[in-house]
Amino acid sequence: MNIFWFIPTHGDGRYLGTTIGGRSVDFAYMRQMAQAVDQLGYSGALLPTGRSCEDAWIAASSLISVTENMRFLVAVRPGLISPTAAARMAATFDRLSGGRLLVNVVTGGDPVELAGDGLHLDHASRYRLTDEFLTVWRQLMQGEEVHFLGDHLKIEAGKVLFPPAQNPYPPLYFGGSSLAGQHVAAKHVDVYLTWGEPPAQVADKIGLVRQLAGEQGRTVRFGIRLHVIVRETDQEAWEAANRLIRYVDDETIAATQKIFSRYDSVGQQRMAQLHQGSRANLEISPNLWAGVGLVRGGAGTALVGSPETVAERMKEYAALGIDTFILSGYPHLEEAYRVAETLFPLLPFTPHKSNFLSSIHQPRGELMANDIFPTQTGGIR
Repeated sequence: MNIFWFIPTHGDGRYLGTTIGGRSVDFAYMRQMAQAVDQLGYSGALLPTGRSCEDAWIAASSLISVTENMRFLVAVRPGLISPTAAARMAATFDRLSGGRLLVNVVTGGDPVELAGDGLHLDHASRYRLTDEFLTVWRQLMQGEEVHFLGDHLKIEAGKVLFPPAQNPYPPLYFGGSSLAGQHVAAKHVDVYLTWGEPPAQVADKIGLVRQLAGEQGRTVRFGIRLHVIVRETDQEAWEAANRLIRYVDDETIAATQKIFSRYDSVGQQRMAQLHQGSRANLEISPNLWAGVGLVRGGAGTALVGSPETVAERMKEYAALGIDTFILSGYPHLEEAYRVAETLFPLLPFTPHKSNFLSSIHQPRGELMANDIFPTQTGGIR
């Protein structure tokens, strides 16, 4: 498995839908988050994109020098930036970070937000633009001089003079639940991402994208984006899930769902169908809870349970073909530690740490009476 965490550049807190227990995400907090991800051994972290977030490229760039091992999954937005400029940015970031860039291709699903950024294309046209963008971007990153004429892009003698550190280029990640998006994934990307849907629905997506990629003579890996609420027991975890939305009232749910209803994102529509704007029956599959999606766009589901339960559910997704898990929890700093300490030992995952640190015995827990090391089960060894 590859296990990523999430740096919440749009804000963080102990509860959803309230300022109670809320915290701002400034550079100091992002640095804490990134260094926790780095030191705990996560594969890397996703930085979100959109007008509600700090700019992902600037935020990620500011964290290169305070981390050593983690990789940064950073978004490019076809239609908001040219493929040549995006390629130069990616190549520079990849070189300066020592090959730690992963690229998240985000076509976008909110017509109002996109119009505010000057993009006025319908859903199908945006995916045709994404196809053209990635055709040019991949050629540029492989050192080709690009001459391209499409319906949306015209490139004359496009070049990237300084290549990326990774060969042929930083891996491409992409999530799109529409058929148009899945065709783009099959043709271009390395990892196809889905939000946390029930296993049967995820299996259908994997099967289709795998088939479409095969028709292109390609193979694609698969990842899933989930929140996680893990506690010592299943009961404690469900209590924590209910506490997370304790301040979310019906008016707030209605207001946020009204905004989400304008999206033409098929993925967002599928998230909304899981809970239908209601608190009733939020457990949509064993230990898969849709409560986050009542007020949060994008990833709206969480795995809830004890470490053993959550690990078992993750392994079920892995059996379908998922090898990359992008996780998050509220608040993100504390939950990064909780997940690493409780879930990592139960999963087929080796924390990514420097060889030097891995070779040093790191004591765990507090010594007793200046002389006695704690044991896993308590008592004296």
